[in-house]
Amino acid sequence: MKALKRTIAAAAGLAMMAGLAACGGGRTGTSSTSGEKVEKGATIGISMPTKSEERWNKDGNGLKKDLEAKGYKVILSFADDKPAQQNADIENMVNNSAKIVVVAAKDGTAVGPAVEKAKDAGAKVIAYDRLIMNTEAVDYYATFQLEQTGVLEANYIIDKLGLKDGKKGPFNIELFSGSPDDNNAKFFFKGAWDLLQPYFKSGVLVSPSKHGGGVTAKSTVESTWQKISVMSWKAEQAQKDMESILDSTYAHGEKLNAVLSPYDGISQGVINAIQSKRPDMKPGTDSWPVITGQDAMEIAITNINAGTQAQTVFKDVNKLAKAVEEMIIQIAEGKEVTGADKTYNNGTKDVKSKLLDPVSITKDNLTDLVTAGYVTQARFDQLTK
Repeated sequence: MKALKRTIAAAAGLAMMAGLAACGGGRTGTSSTSGEKVEKGATIGISMPTKSEERWNKDGNGLKKDLEAKGYKVILSFADDKPAQQNADIENMVNNSAKIVVVAAKDGTAVGPAVEKAKDAGAKVIAYDRLIMNTEAVDYYATFQLEQTGVLEANYIIDKLGLKDGKKGPFNIELFSGSPDDNNAKFFFKGAWDLLQPYFKSGVLVSPSKHGGGVTAKSTVESTWQKISVMSWKAEQAQKDMESILDSTYAHGEKLNAVLSPYDGISQGVINAIQSKRPDMKPGTDSWPVITGQDAMEIAITNINAGTQAQTVFKDVNKLAKAVEEMIIQIAEGKEVTGADKTYNNGTKDVKSKLLDPVSITKDNLTDLVTAGYVTQARFDQLTK
């Protein structure tokens, strides 16, 4: 995020060039040197992008609860998917003397001016799950292995269609990417496209619709990901896009084998569209496509159990919140921050980054979400009735 009005695509492009090394276990960063301590009872700001998505409520409220239990004051805000609101929220934290500001950005570029004000006021800034772009005012970044999310989604499709076993198809697949204002979305798509593109080149996979101008063997990450994106990751937009795809390409019984969806909300939109436009497609049969997802939302638990969604990528936000909490405590106590041993480039600097591993969840290991404490057994039972 930056005060300069660069385009999101350019910002993400710069991040990609240097960020790939981080995803591949590349350039190694160093831990921070110890600094001034933050007194007990000091204020910590947490800015989340929206309350409308389940995961951000879990992230924000869980982190707030843990930090308050350790004696810190916490200002938690949700930006309602509005970059201007998020900037105002962060400025309010600065005005209330926040010593550490944690930001899960709605727009990785637009939030730059606000975090620069926080930095100028002496606060440490931690980018939470989404990298803050094009500014020096970011001290740390904590997230999951971004490309690995796309790798897990693509590999699931490849396995379910039997492509590694030599199945020739051709198989029809439709592809979606995440919000164009979220730097992570590009990395998710790259992880998937690196694995799927060879099957497009061999003709085993085809995308017959013209969604986003069409995805072909010659498509690149740079030329494609924003054209097939879903603004703000909204299920409603994904449903409209999928309905258009079905009307234009699959209205007369044509086979749809798979849908690459990068997020459970988008997956829900896709499911809604198929159930509306193609009631002849039946979950649990060969007529129903393989649909992926991400975030292990409650609706995904229900959908996977019911067979309408095949897979989701579980990013244990409890572990992410814990990792960020450890960062905060180490900074507050004037200690070195440990584990931030990779870097992502945000277009201006290499940001010290702590990266966690995502996990593929299917019906076979759905109960792992209970074991991880992500959902209670009672709630799981309700979702899977």
